[in-house]
Amino acid sequence: MKLEGGCYCGAVRFTAEGDPLFKGQCHCRECQYFTGGHPNVVIGMPEDGFELTKGTLKPFQRSDLENPVTREFCGECGTAITSKPPSMPGAVLIKIGTLDDQSVFPGPDMIIYTCDKQPYHHVPDGVPSFEKVPGA
Repeated sequence: MKLEGGCYCGAVRFTAEGDPLFKGQCHCRECQYFTGGHPNVVIGMPEDGFELTKGTLKPFQRSDLENPVTREFCGECGTAITSKPPSMPGAVLIKIGTLDDQSVFPGPDMIIYTCDKQPYHHVPDGVPSFEKVPGA
């Protein structure tokens, strides 16, 4: 599969190739900050198949956490593009809203961090859901 996408202002463009690792929806409090309040919907792709074709990403990691997620965004318009959790080496989580063709995401395969879910968040019926992450 080959994905293409970019940020809101067009300063950042990317491609991602390979077999998707998973399609997820995360309700963690950190994701809520980055989405403006809603869960984050992502497609996990092999990091070695991810390539910036235009611009650069600005990384951010919290300094007060032991194993922080690296979150990357456009330094111009602030669009969140990727996340790289230390628990998933070799993977890049791409925000679905940045894809040119969002039809590759018909819905999540799993939902995580429902412990932080807000009353206004929607959890689709029949999708495996976890209070934190599977196995944690």
